[in-house]
Amino acid sequence: MTQATTRWQQYHALMKPRVIQLIVFCALIGMVLAVPGVPTMAQITLALWASLGIWLVSGAAAAFNCLIEQHIDQRMKRTAWRPTASGELTTPQALAFSAVLCVAGSAILWWAVNPLTMALTFATFVGYAVVYTVWLKPRTPQNIVIGGASGAMPPVLGWAAMTGEVSAEALVLFLIIFLWTPPHFWALALYRIEDYRQSGLPMMPVTHGMRYTQLQILLYTVWLLAAVLLPVLLGMSGWLYLVVAGWASGRFIWYAWRLYRRYSDALARQTFKFSLWHLSVVFGALLLDHYWQVWRAW
Repeated sequence: MTQATTRWQQYHALMKPRVIQLIVFCALIGMVLAVPGVPTMAQITLALWASLGIWLVSGAAAAFNCLIEQHIDQRMKRTAWRPTASGELTTPQALAFSAVLCVAGSAILWWAVNPLTMALTFATFVGYAVVYTVWLKPRTPQNIVIGGASGAMPPVLGWAAMTGEVSAEALVLFLIIFLWTPPHFWALALYRIEDYRQSGLPMMPVTHGMRYTQLQILLYTVWLLAAVLLPVLLGMSGWLYLVVAGWASGRFIWYAWRLYRRYSDALARQTFKFSLWHLSVVFGALLLDHYWQVWRAW
């Protein structure tokens, strides 16, 4: 392995590729749902440019997050391997990388998509990289709730890219991710509580205890189910989505209920892993249901 290859891998790791994949996927769902029928070649091209721009700016936010939290990451087993925490990448290198990604992504969104999408994507960058990372995360156990607004933006960005506006349907997709984020992240925080205690971050299991956090996870999964049903109530989706998303959300509640009744690190880890599947299944069901309806109308 050459030095250049190793350096590229370090920069790539800085972008949190797994997280970015989910962000772009959710943005794509917003793009697809914003187009009533079969997309034209022009719309497909627009979606590709939008996906690239969103991917770049999201990667910039992730890199900036790693830069700001490098000293915290050093104290946590889960994050100590990150290039900024391990010292493989210096602060100037990480900062320059984040800046280049942000400028490149913003330019693509401005010129190839539309100014609204660029403005919303840049606002999301500021919300995550600055408001959440710098201000909220080290100050309040509600950090992931308030900061989750930035993480819930991808489908709104996708919708704006294709239509040039933000509609009620896009806000429903936003609400689903917004309510999904706390139980997803708190499940991780439960079995990583010692990591967060050592880091000094005021995560809910540390500040309010395990039992309170377990209850909050359960309550949020119930609220999440209500949000997941909104696309059906608003006519965005039909029975296919209802069956698949309803099953996934019911199972998420079942995991949360078991976690509340009898806690174990193994179950918390299973709940966290299932939460990732949950969001993918719900948005995948939106995609399948959309094209099922398009095919029937065709």
